[in-house]
Amino acid sequence: MIISNPLVDAYLVSLSEERRAAMCRLREVIVENLPEGFEEICNLTPAYVVPLSRFPDGYHCTPDTPLPFMGIASQKGHIALHHFGMYVDQALMNWFVAEYPKRISSRLDMGKSCVRFRKLDELPYPLIGQLAAKRSVDEWITCYRQALR
Repeated sequence: MIISNPLVDAYLVSLSEERRAAMCRLREVIVENLPEGFEEICNLTPAYVVPLSRFPDGYHCTPDTPLPFMGIASQKGHIALHHFGMYVDQALMNWFVAEYPKRISSRLDMGKSCVRFRKLDELPYPLIGQLAAKRSVDEWITCYRQALR
């Protein structure tokens, strides 16, 4: 699959060759598995959002911006995967936490919605693809609205 977003492409080109390869593969896996309706943007790093055309209310903190769903970033010591669905959906979080050790031997390094991968050769691409596919745009909007209440 060919993915073209000039801002994301510029971000990826700025990375070291090793990081670029891992981030490009991660991006490819996410884009291939995200349900229809999400959109790729780049504010500082690649992100996958519900566009304002689909959810005009936007993100509650900044209503003029799209509703975030997932994001990826190359940080100094790790690659970060941010998944806002896991932050507000305990069932999704439980699923991910249970599935992770079945695929990766290293300890899960995770905050509320951020998973940190310190070893680039241990990125669980199939698991991340499954995670990306687990919520449709409509399911994410419903979950987000319920979390705001």
